[in-house]
Amino acid sequence: MVYLTPLLSGFIAAAIGIIPPGLINMTAAKINLKEGKKNALWFVIGAVLVIFFQVYVAVLFAQVIDNRPDVVTLLREIGFVIFSILTIYFLFIAKEPKTKKKSKIKKSSKKSRFFLGMLLSALNFFPIPYYVVVSVTLASYNLFVFENSIIFTFVLGSILGSFAVLYSYIGFFEKIEKKTDYLMRNMNTIIGSITGLVAVVTLFNILNYYFG
Repeated sequence: MVYLTPLLSGFIAAAIGIIPPGLINMTAAKINLKEGKKNALWFVIGAVLVIFFQVYVAVLFAQVIDNRPDVVTLLREIGFVIFSILTIYFLFIAKEPKTKKKSKIKKSSKKSRFFLGMLLSALNFFPIPYYVVVSVTLASYNLFVFENSIIFTFVLGSILGSFAVLYSYIGFFEKIEKKTDYLMRNMNTIIGSITGLVAVVTLFNILNYYFG
């Protein structure tokens, strides 16, 4: 049971970070539509392999700064600003996602798709600061401990969550394209609500640090 919390935390954190339509998940879905599930899965495996190292490096970095309350607070303040901007963008600025447009992807080998997944994932630097903030925040609530076994469990959960979401894009994207799904039609509102909730919680912790 002691490993259940970091496993679920990693899974949920990964799911929240990857669910919004982005370069990696949309590319995986399009490869599936154009080249089949096998090539798409090789792309996902390549992407997840890089995510594994990104999450591990992020947690190690978070371990270094965890004993620095001033740095933790600074990260929370930065996180609050970022999540607030994202909330405003998704709720009031972003346009409704369009799923009808299709881009042509040339037929390629499994090996090339595997390395393409690694490349696109490596070019995405978002996971490192994201998991730094997540792991430090969880540690501040005593939901995470910087011990090797716990770290590995958290990273494993993140990998499972990443793979599950990417696989879901592969499996259901075609259905989503054929009819306007509730989730896609309300994606901006859902994302904006999540980031807004995170921003409120973060603000509460910042105020508690200074005035508590």
